[in-house]
Amino acid sequence: MARSEGFPPIARGDARILILGSLPGARSIAEQQYYAHPQNAFWRIMAELFGIEGDYAARCRQLCEHGIALWDVLQSSVRRGSMDAAIRLDSAQPNDFETFFAEHPAIGTIVFNGGKSRQLFARFVGHGPEGVSLALLPSTSPAYASMPFPAKLSAWRDALALCGPL
Repeated sequence: MARSEGFPPIARGDARILILGSLPGARSIAEQQYYAHPQNAFWRIMAELFGIEGDYAARCRQLCEHGIALWDVLQSSVRRGSMDAAIRLDSAQPNDFETFFAEHPAIGTIVFNGGKSRQLFARFVGHGPEGVSLALLPSTSPAYASMPFPAKLSAWRDALALCGPL
């Protein structure tokens, strides 16, 4: 079974919010883009909340301009397909959060894009730096179809509004 490899973070040194997924899915890996699956609601939510649009590079740049960093908990793992449930924990390698937090001292909130990213963070990292708040949000993945888009958007809007002006 092939090893899924993640991406480097999308972040500037002044990022205040870190949004964490678990590990890029097959479509994202093939396109080398976070949340590349067309049914994933992540970029649609970012467009609704912050007016983020354009090609992938432009969207990433705009995220950074809003003080948002984007990354995944895992750097790599063996996984068949794209489902979080298929991640083999015995092969999981977390990203280097110690260095990330040292290089991004303004991070005040970590937002987990779904329960699996929160679970993996707790298992492999523990907790964020002292004073950093943690927020678990509904997954934007199309696999989490039981929550319709308007409800996901509302939850993300409410949580990010608590982080202060972006």
